[in-house]
Amino acid sequence: MSEGGSSSKLQAAATHLRGIAAAPGVAVGPALVLAPQQISYVRRSLRTAEIDGEVERFQEAVRDAQKELRSMGERSSASRSEQSIIEAYLLMLGDETLASDVELRIRRDRQCAEWAVSRSIETFAATLSAQKDPYLRERSHDFEFIGEQLLIALTGASSRRVLPRLQESVVLVAHELSPTDLLALGKEHLLAIATEGGTRTCHTAIVARALEIPSVLGVDGLLTYVSSGDRLVVDGLRGVVTVRPTDEMVSCGLDRGRRHMALTRHLLHDVHRQTTLASGEPISLLANIEFSHEAAFAVAHGAEGIGLYRTEFLYTDRSILPSEDEQFEQFREALHALEGRPLVFRTFDMGGDKPIGNLTLPHQPNPALGLRAIRLALEYPDLLLTQFRAMLRASAEGDVRIMVPMVTSLREWHEVKRLFDRACADVDERHQPRAPRTPLGIMVEVPSVALLIDRFAPHAEFLSLGTNDLTQYTLAVDRTSPQLNRLASHFDPAVLRLIRGVILGARAADRPLTICGAMASDPLAVILLVGLGLRQFSMEPAVLPEIKEALHRVTLAEAEEVAEEIMNLSSAEDVEHLLASHFAHRLLDLLSGGMD
Repeated sequence: MSEGGSSSKLQAAATHLRGIAAAPGVAVGPALVLAPQQISYVRRSLRTAEIDGEVERFQEAVRDAQKELRSMGERSSASRSEQSIIEAYLLMLGDETLASDVELRIRRDRQCAEWAVSRSIETFAATLSAQKDPYLRERSHDFEFIGEQLLIALTGASSRRVLPRLQESVVLVAHELSPTDLLALGKEHLLAIATEGGTRTCHTAIVARALEIPSVLGVDGLLTYVSSGDRLVVDGLRGVVTVRPTDEMVSCGLDRGRRHMALTRHLLHDVHRQTTLASGEPISLLANIEFSHEAAFAVAHGAEGIGLYRTEFLYTDRSILPSEDEQFEQFREALHALEGRPLVFRTFDMGGDKPIGNLTLPHQPNPALGLRAIRLALEYPDLLLTQFRAMLRASAEGDVRIMVPMVTSLREWHEVKRLFDRACADVDERHQPRAPRTPLGIMVEVPSVALLIDRFAPHAEFLSLGTNDLTQYTLAVDRTSPQLNRLASHFDPAVLRLIRGVILGARAADRPLTICGAMASDPLAVILLVGLGLRQFSMEPAVLPEIKEALHRVTLAEAEEVAEEIMNLSSAEDVEHLLASHFAHRLLDLLSGGMD
């Protein structure tokens, strides 16, 4: 949203546009506006004699699109994370459910291949875009991209978007950019990226972070304000694009970019030092990941292990559920990268209206409160047994723990433990190796468990605080809603009281406790949590050096004193103000993303 100025591109005044900080860094340069993809085709009804040939055209288009993607990966010398995205697209192109749907439209509805592909992609994308889960919603754009590749293959090279050959450094501006656009352009002349679409979890953002290109995505009305040649400041730290900035704004942007680079180099230089408070007490920092290849990245940024391995990605964008062997191979890859460091797997957190392979779930008016996570697993126990067995087999390869999300009652937990024991017996009967003991833990992310932590903790071997959902369910706020997101603050005193109760309950039961929600990536929140008694945190790998440095600057006595004062406050705003007044001055470089 614009912070000022009219909608005319001719205006001279600087305009600040807000979006999503998708890849860190600050860059200044001329805009290059990329024209949207234009693919035209005729919606043609088929004669009976044409049907088989049209099916063959579609199958040939799948092969051509896959060949083009593989070629792009080879030409770009893609990194492991980028290659994983290309592999995901290849699997989507070859998806049996998509192929069956397209062929049905060709044979039953007598639609030409282009028409059938377009309608099928629209259906798949619409199903995903209607999901509550932001990660799955974002995957709808991946289907749209796959549809574009198929239509290009069907209609010919003239439909392919012509990417410019960059001769000078530019800020690339577009309505949408695909990961393959970035791979094709390379990073040599890309100063930054700004788009109207996209989120921090989209594949384009993942590639931008891998290529270290500052990026702001999801900028509403961006193309209304920007023309090619306009000077821009793209602030990937704050999520702001400044159009036609003043010389002072340019100078400030360049300075912030320089300070961010200096801070990044400084923090990474000492990333493997032990994490301690200024007063000497040790703190354990772990990382959250969702792809096995991210484990190596986490270690490179100072992670002492993985505190949350999300396993949902194994089930998304596919028509067939992942086999035990497939899951085992993915888990083993992550463990090998960790070289003996611990890894905590989270069993799948899926359900509601989310598509899960070929499993058909009933429509639910409120999926966030419906058949999801452990409720789904207990409804379809074979899903959980398969995943448990894969994780147990992986335990022979490294230090494995398993935690279960969205537990709400002891009855559920006892049923989970029964299935876990059965999975152990299955692995033993096959004479497959596994660790003699694999700890099984509970994610505390609903108020019922937080309030009864004294009853739950003795039955679990460890606990993990999931503050994202705990905040959502405590405050009755949909944290995925742009309109309500400001209300879903983990600094709300009601949330903090529940967290303090969980910390005390875990301590009384002598159970290890970690926090793995977004709260663990906030330097001020981490200091508060240390003051409340927490000593182990799991976070996005990229922020590990920043959190490590923040903790080095604060003593335990200071954190405890402020935490005690905060527990008497009545609003999230008061909590944030008090934390900032005590610590923001000494964390200024970290909070602003740069140093002098």
